Amino acid sequence: MNIAIILAGGTGNRMGNERPKQFLKIAEKTVIEHATEVFEQNEHIDEIAIVIHESYISDIENMTLKNEWKKVKKILKGGKERFQSSLSAINAYKQFPDDNLIFHDAVRPLVSDRIVNDVAKALEQYNAVAVAIPTTDTIFKVDDSQHFIESIPNRSCLFRAQTPQAFQVKTIQKAFELALKDTGFQFTDDCGIVAKYLPNEKIYVVRGEENNMKLTYKEDVCLLEKLLQ
Repeated sequence: MNIAIILAGGTGNRMGNERPKQFLKIAEKTVIEHATEVFEQNEHIDEIAIVIHESYISDIENMTLKNEWKKVKKILKGGKERFQSSLSAINAYKQFPDDNLIFHDAVRPLVSDRIVNDVAKALEQYNAVAVAIPTTDTIFKVDDSQHFIESIPNRSCLFRAQTPQAFQVKTIQKAFELALKDTGFQFTDDCGIVAKYLPNEKIYVVRGEENNMKLTYKEDVCLLEKLLQ
């Protein structure tokens, strides 16, 4: 089975709103509704679980009923940190080691069917799949003072990460087990955990899209509204 995990545990502090940014209404629906419906309607997705802060579990329950989402089978309590929300989903499905978990940020409402289809297809061959787009900017690596350039990596090999990120359950579970035993554990994203703790596991990259943007700042709202309309 392919199980979409909608990660919506964030509190949206950078937006300065009382409610998390995934509940912001754009083009007549909330951001999380736009994101979830892509997976609800995709033929390759068998089930959906939404990870949310415990204060908003009832909101998601009502939203699921209102939208008549048939694939939403679990509403999971998210953690304070992003990795804790991922771990909540991993623990919920650990009894199904051969299934696939497809993690997606709730605040990326413009993920396309094409991306989801390509991720599902890649999972037939690989145990770990990322979505990313090539960087169009030159990237500077600076020193600790952040005032001087140390090096300029070749941008032809640099990609900007997006979601979804997808894994066979037993693969991501093993990576997290090793990570949590590491006293120096630092979370970047789920692919970062696999890359560091399962270095022999190849992570296949599906080409993303510029429109698959993440709602982070207030300035993003106008652009998202135009794109969604």
